[in-house]
Amino acid sequence: MMNYDVKLFELLSNEEIADGIFDMRVKNDELAPLAKCGQFAHVYVPSKTLRRPISVCDSQNGVLRLVYQVKGEGTRLMSQMKAGESVDILAPLGNGFTVEKGKRYCLIGGGIGVPPMLYTAKQTENPLVITGFRSSNLIILQDDFKNAGAELVLTTDDGSAGIHGFVTDVLKDRINEFDEVCACGPTPMLKAVADVCRAHGKPCQISLEERMACGIGACLVCAVRVNKNGTEAMQHVCKDGPVFNAEEVVF
Repeated sequence: MMNYDVKLFELLSNEEIADGIFDMRVKNDELAPLAKCGQFAHVYVPSKTLRRPISVCDSQNGVLRLVYQVKGEGTRLMSQMKAGESVDILAPLGNGFTVEKGKRYCLIGGGIGVPPMLYTAKQTENPLVITGFRSSNLIILQDDFKNAGAELVLTTDDGSAGIHGFVTDVLKDRINEFDEVCACGPTPMLKAVADVCRAHGKPCQISLEERMACGIGACLVCAVRVNKNGTEAMQHVCKDGPVFNAEEVVF
C-alpha cells in the first residue's frame, strides 16, 4: 500500500459564492501543483472522525481551490473556518480525467459536480462546457469558465436562468461537435449522459459521487460495481476513481 502523508495547508479564504456553496482556497507549495483535473482532496474537520472529500476545482501557484456545498454538520463546520488557519488535508487523491491534445471535449457538470470541470476546462482546447443547476440561486463559476476560454451553455431545471431543461437536452443537440465527453454530477444525470453517449458512439468519462471514509481504498464504503471485459467486479471510487469509463460502470 502507498504511504500517504498528511500535510497542512494554509487557509487563504473561505467565502460563500451561492446559497450554501463555499469557495475555499488553501495553499501548499509542495502538494497543490501535483493535483490533476478530476482528483479530490480529503479535508479533516476538527471534532469529526471522517474527512470530507472535496473535488479539486482549480490548482494554480501552489493554491488549491475547493468549492463545496454545505450538506451536513461537517461541511457546516468547514464553512466556518477562517483565513489564516491551518487545514489538515490529504491531497491530491484518486484518478482524474484523461484529456488528450487535439481533441475537443464536452465537459458537463451538474450542481456541485460543476467545480471539477473548471480545472478540466483549463487543460483542454476550446471545450464546450454544459452546466446544470436546479435554480438560479445555485449557479456558480460561470465567469470562471468564460475566462478559461470555454464555450459555455447554462441550463436550469426550473428555467430561472439559461435554458429551461437538462444538460442532456443540450448534449443531444450538439453531440456531433466534439470528440469526447467528461462529466461530474448526481448519479441520475451521469447515467443519462452515459446513455446519450453510448447511443451516439461517443467516448465518455464520468466522475462518480459516493460517500468516502478513508479516501485511499482501505475501506469498502465507496465500492461500486463495474464491468471489465464482460466480468463484473467491485472497485473503490476513491482509489480506482473517482473517474471511470462510463461504459464500465454498472448503474
